[in-house]
Amino acid sequence: MIVVRILGGAMAFRTRLFPLLLVLVTAGCTSQQPEQVPEDDDLRVLPGRFADEPVTKPLVAVEAYIGSDEFFVAYEGEDGLVYSGGNWSNRVDLTALKQGPDGDYAGPFILPLEYHSAKRWEKLPEKPIVPRLLSSKYWSRFIDEVFATVLPKAEMTGIVMHFGEEDYFLFNNDINNFEARLIIDKPDNYIVAETIDFMDFIERAQPVLDRFLKEEGIEDRRIVFSTGDTGTYSLPFIFIDRDIPIGIFVRYAPAPADGPAASKASQIAQSTGHVAQSHLGGLVSRPVSSLYRLLFVAKDVAVETVTPSWMVTLESEPIPELSERPAMDLDAWEEELTRITGHEATRGTIDYLVDGEDFFVRYIDAISTATQSVDIRTYIFDNDDFASRIRDLLRRRSDEGVDVRILLDGLGTIVATGADDESMPADYQAPQSVRESLESGSAISVRQSKNPWLVAGDHVKTTIVDNRIAFAGGMNIGREYRYVWHDLMMELRGPVVDVLRGEFERAWAHAGPMGDAGYLLSAVQRHDGNSEDVGFPLRVLHTRPGDAEIFRAQRAAIRSARKFIYIQNAYFTDDAMLYELAKARRRGVDVRVILPLVGNHGPINKSNVLAANAMLEHGVRVFVYPGMSHIKAAVYDGWACMGSANWDKLSFRTNKELNIATSHAPYVDALLGAVFTPDFGKSVELTEPFPVRWSDHLMEVVADYLL
Repeated sequence: MIVVRILGGAMAFRTRLFPLLLVLVTAGCTSQQPEQVPEDDDLRVLPGRFADEPVTKPLVAVEAYIGSDEFFVAYEGEDGLVYSGGNWSNRVDLTALKQGPDGDYAGPFILPLEYHSAKRWEKLPEKPIVPRLLSSKYWSRFIDEVFATVLPKAEMTGIVMHFGEEDYFLFNNDINNFEARLIIDKPDNYIVAETIDFMDFIERAQPVLDRFLKEEGIEDRRIVFSTGDTGTYSLPFIFIDRDIPIGIFVRYAPAPADGPAASKASQIAQSTGHVAQSHLGGLVSRPVSSLYRLLFVAKDVAVETVTPSWMVTLESEPIPELSERPAMDLDAWEEELTRITGHEATRGTIDYLVDGEDFFVRYIDAISTATQSVDIRTYIFDNDDFASRIRDLLRRRSDEGVDVRILLDGLGTIVATGADDESMPADYQAPQSVRESLESGSAISVRQSKNPWLVAGDHVKTTIVDNRIAFAGGMNIGREYRYVWHDLMMELRGPVVDVLRGEFERAWAHAGPMGDAGYLLSAVQRHDGNSEDVGFPLRVLHTRPGDAEIFRAQRAAIRSARKFIYIQNAYFTDDAMLYELAKARRRGVDVRVILPLVGNHGPINKSNVLAANAMLEHGVRVFVYPGMSHIKAAVYDGWACMGSANWDKLSFRTNKELNIATSHAPYVDALLGAVFTPDFGKSVELTEPFPVRWSDHLMEVVADYLL
């Protein structure tokens, strides 16, 4: 039996808005292998069957009862009368519905149909709630009135509604009937006009419900609508109790996952196989790049070992007041950057997408409307429930003729799939192999970057759609990036997209069977530019084996800054950069750093404690973000640098990384307004050093050398 957790239990609704229903459009996304049922069992339809096969006939409720722990609903389906239901008491916390001093309630709620039986229930509650049943005709009239005030009037457009852990695309179809689909299933010829929060929707819809029921002469306080929804993730029934008040909807269970489920044994086997391929087959096809990496890793370790920390030399210098000097000359700085990097700036536009809610709506919209190609380069493509939805979207677009290529960091993805986010539904069954689940039965091409010497990874996160739109930043594809972590991505257009496309092509070729030879052939091959001729100066910065471009550019920016330096990053393990920040503060520069309260790596958490204390001691203002912030961004006087690179030695010297930098004032101001200003406000400024244990120093050594 499938059990699906309530989604979005912390969402609050005001009393005056709540009498509508807490839930109109959403769906779960968990899946599980069905239980083995004996042949003589009367369960005709197992969970997942509805989502696995087309359901063209709407379900019509003929009986419904609500007990203290369970709900019961009998309906006419495609195969006749079915008795179904499930437990609601372990998903809906009525104590959370008690009105607080601010009038808030909890929700929205989802209940799955946990079973489907041909036999009538053997036992019903003694005194159940018996709601009034309203047919889909009532629902259609009501929902038409509601969405007449919400949906855009333009043809082939719709809106996205954020609804707990789901995003739905709402639109009028080609015969002008309302439809609600998961955004993953958005029609490819429709565009997103706007996104709205469910609270906004409630505010618009609440008076419509009151008026509708009054006009229909319905005075019942407890109602079940048969909605007429069919197919995968549809919402066949919605229960409303206008007295509590509460609204709950019921959905079809999704299809069980195909193929073997992930396990620790399968992860170990994949990791072992990948390491072997990286060091045996990888050395055959990539001998030059593999030895090159080893050379520079060894050199960096040696230099790190003999290089002393100069932080102590600054302790005798007083910490001055903030300087009143003007900011650095950005025109001169851009010329200096060209000298440092050896290449000119390109051009393009930037739209900042903060957190998973903003980013993945745009990401899914772009992929679902792609007409030619989707090229994804990511450190992690997880095997969790959310990543599986992105996988299904990519498989569908591939089947529809879109050329989909996915380049994964082999070790990064394998290791990540072995760590489950604590927010993931307990009954979700992850696929054993991400690569196999993407490629099996589809035209998707997947390659995995090798990891020679186990220290060099491809940490770049870019996606290029139709060679016209690019996304770059810090987000991988997984549940924590969509729902849990604070993070930043950029949507890019213009000639910068051509630059990123060239980077992808070279990395794709290098990960292929020809290895180093493929990389050289791709490097000399000319790629025609397909991007729009729009935008302002942008600069693509890299970390590559033997080329610490991001490190050199940001170190020079610290040394050049005169007014302020703002940095947000989760991983501060590079002592050389901490030293530069301390020196900048002693020049009178206003240096501020945002660190997360809890990081996702134990050794780095310890190292961050020591880094925060050291910065505080040298006058740097340290702000602690309440939660996990994965943002990697910095602003130096008026030059912004953001992307995939952390402030650790892997990102500065060893991994492949990609940042976008610009001095264009509107883009820098937009970054300050979207990220730094609100995050300084949300964070708590550190005024006293963190307590330190001897083990923290040991973990710092680990972080300095390995992370």
